[in-house]
Formats: sequence, C-alpha cells, structure tokens
Amino acid sequence: MRSSIRSAVDQSEISRRQVLQTASAGFGFTALRGLLGLEGQTARAESTRTQAADNPLAPKQQQFAAKAKRIIFLFMEGATSQVDTWEYKPRLQASDRQVGPGGGTLVASKFRFQQHGQTGTWVSELYPHVAKQVDKLCFIRGLHTDTPAHPQAVIQLHTGASLASLTRPSLGSWLLYGLGTENQDLPGYITINPSPNFGGAVNYGSAFLPAHFQGTRISDAGYLPNLKPRTVSALQRKQIDLIQSMNRDLQAAPGAPAEIEGVIQSYELAFRMQGKVPELLDISKEPQSVLDAYGVKNGPGGSFARQCLMARRLSEAGVRFVEIRQPGWDHHNNLHKGLIANSAATDQPTAALLADLEQRGLLDETLILFGSEFGRLPTAQGQDGRDHNITGYPMWLAGAGVKPGYSYGATDEFGIHAVEGRMHTTDLHATLLALLGLNHEELTFNYGGRDFRLTDVAGNVVSDIMA
Repeated sequence: MRSSIRSAVDQSEISRRQVLQTASAGFGFTALRGLLGLEGQTARAESTRTQAADNPLAPKQQQFAAKAKRIIFLFMEGATSQVDTWEYKPRLQASDRQVGPGGGTLVASKFRFQQHGQTGTWVSELYPHVAKQVDKLCFIRGLHTDTPAHPQAVIQLHTGASLASLTRPSLGSWLLYGLGTENQDLPGYITINPSPNFGGAVNYGSAFLPAHFQGTRISDAGYLPNLKPRTVSALQRKQIDLIQSMNRDLQAAPGAPAEIEGVIQSYELAFRMQGKVPELLDISKEPQSVLDAYGVKNGPGGSFARQCLMARRLSEAGVRFVEIRQPGWDHHNNLHKGLIANSAATDQPTAALLADLEQRGLLDETLILFGSEFGRLPTAQGQDGRDHNITGYPMWLAGAGVKPGYSYGATDEFGIHAVEGRMHTTDLHATLLALLGLNHEELTFNYGGRDFRLTDVAGNVVSDIMA
C-alpha cells in the first residue's frame, strides 16, 4: 500500500502547505516523506478549469480532424552528426581537409552513403535496417534552434523555453492537456530512461499545468519507481477510499490548494496501475520472433531495443505520448567509434518499431519523431570530433499524418546552414500539435494573468509535410 501511495505521489506535486494540512488530517508520516520528495516543478496554476472536470484525463476531441492519435519520440541525446548519418553532402566529401566557408577544417564522412528505396534517399551505412524503411520517412532537413548548449537546447526541444528558470510544460504534457488519454488505467505520458542531466525532470514536467499532466518515468528494464507487481486487494481499495475522503474534505475547505485535485486523480490512477502496468511492461512474454526482430538482449547494449518494444506496447495500449532515449551522441572526440556503437544500438530497434507498428495497423495513427536537440558541424574538432551545429540539421518523422518518402527543406552544400524550408523549434512544435489535431495558438493555459502556449508567441505550421 505504501508503494502505491508513493507511486501516486510521483505523479503529483503539491505545496508544503498542503502537506502540513494533510498531516493534521492523520495522513501518516511515511506517506508524508513521499510527498516531500517530489520531482519537478510545483503546479501553481491560477486557472482551475481543467481540474474542475470530473476526469481531466478523459479523451478529448481534437480541435480539427487529424490522423495522428499519439506520438513516440526517439530522442538521440547529445546531437547526432547528420553529415555521417542522414545528410549526404558530395561537396563535403570532395573538400576533405580544406578550409570551410566559415573557417575550420572540413572533414568528409568516413562512412559510405547509398541511395535506398523507391525514393532514392541517401542513407549512411550506419543505418542499414532503417534504410530499408526509408520510403516511410519524412525528413525535415532545415531545422535550427537558439542555443548550442546542451541543457538549454534539450529543454527548449522538450518545452519550448530554453532556460530552466523559465520552466514551461513539456510537449507531452501539452498533448495530454489537449487530448486526454485513451486508457484510464495507464499514464497518458511516459518517458523511458529519461536523462538526469540537461534539465532532468523539467523535460517531462507539467510546470504550471495541473500535475496530472506530467510524464511518468520508467527505466529501460520496465521498472516504475515505487510500483511493485502485486495483487490488488479489497483492503487496499478501502485504504484508498479513506485517504480520498480526507483529500476531498481538504479540497472542500476554504483556502484549499487547487493542486489537491491532481493528488486525488493520481491516487486513483496509481491504484489502477498496479494491476495493469507490470504486465504491460513485461516484454519477456513477447514471441521470440518479435524479440529477435527488435534485437532485444540483456545489459546496456540492449537498452534501446527494450525501450522500442515497450514503446510499441504502451502505444498499442493507448498511451498518448512515449519518449525513449539513447544517450552518448555528444562526439567532440571518438566520433567514428562512437557513431558505430550508437548507430548499432538504435538502427535495428528503430526499423523494427516502424515495421511492427505498420504490421499491427498502428502506424496509420501513430506519429514517430526521431532526432536530437541540434546537429554537428562538418568541420573537425580535435583529432576525431565534431562540434555543435544549431544553424542547420535534420530530424525525421514517420507514420500518421506525414508524407512518406518526402524531404522538406535543405542545408547548404556543406551541411552548415539551413537554406531552404527553414524551421525553428517552435515551428516543429506547432507542426507536431497540428498533426494531432491541435491548434498551437488555441491550446493555451492561463497562468499568472496571461495565456501561455507551447510555442509562446511564435510558431508556424508546416503543412507541406502533411499527407
């Protein structure tokens, strides 16, 4: 029971004032320790319109018709070198060891590129499995962002704001706020193997949105902190009912914190999760053919494969937003060995995820996003490295709502600057929301006397990539 309570608390954030009030109601010191150890930012929203609903996580209508119902984000943390993976630049290959247009020594990729699929898309030999799926991919090749520092860029990619001091809700939280979740027994937003660095919980937090819209973190082994597989008993239900009655009494008292509704909802979700989540995250029950297709194996080398398979299971069960992470792409040195290792870890599982979703009929309603916080320069850094590039880099999408086998935008002949179809991070966010049927200008939340949105006062939807 205590594990259940702590798990519920991990989904909510309440003020110390509420903790003290709850203590006076006889909540118990073990639960209080869990309440005081919360992650992320305390939700202090002045608007309570969402909390007033009977079930704020219930599925909501899209603002306009769209095919995509959910997102799986494959986050390559640290910045993949695009000129070694997805961007073939003949001029760069011919200019090896020459001075680049902005200074520095140009370094040609040591990896061979070939054209693949009916589209003839160039893909590096580092991604032979994904290359077979290339006609499903929609490349955005003209991205740019504001800061070359990892912490700020990662936070901006996830929340729209580049400074941790300007904490904003994460992309997944906005989606959950706008669309609710399709499975009331599961969290609507799950992040697998999230980074403790580069903003940590800010990247999946709800900030000033109600706390029940924040992400739930799990490990790549399927471990959800403070939630143990167990048989849900009638006694547990009675204990939860008692706690909830005290919470509702507190909620009805004058001056009660608005966040209490999030706590109530999270306890109910945690109780239901005990019976659903452990089984759902147990990938060992998958057929051996599926495990082999993803390349699942024990140990750190199989982390990304396990994450991809869990992401498919979670999406199939109705989770609205799933993020998975492969760290270690920050190749200021050891570039070539590092690229070989990270690509080997992500290539087969990514391709298997695309094929598996398609085979199950889920790719038509699931949007896949693959990419990093920025790219890397075509010039040398040290003996074997590339520095950060924020002026032009790619990501790719696949699945619901996007044109398959399509490329939008381009960088210059060396892969430094976006010169066609330039898209800022805010444009990416606006487009992702539109693909799920949400208008980024209308998806707002009133806090501190003004309406906030994911894209703040910017953002343009790029309809050219939409199917």
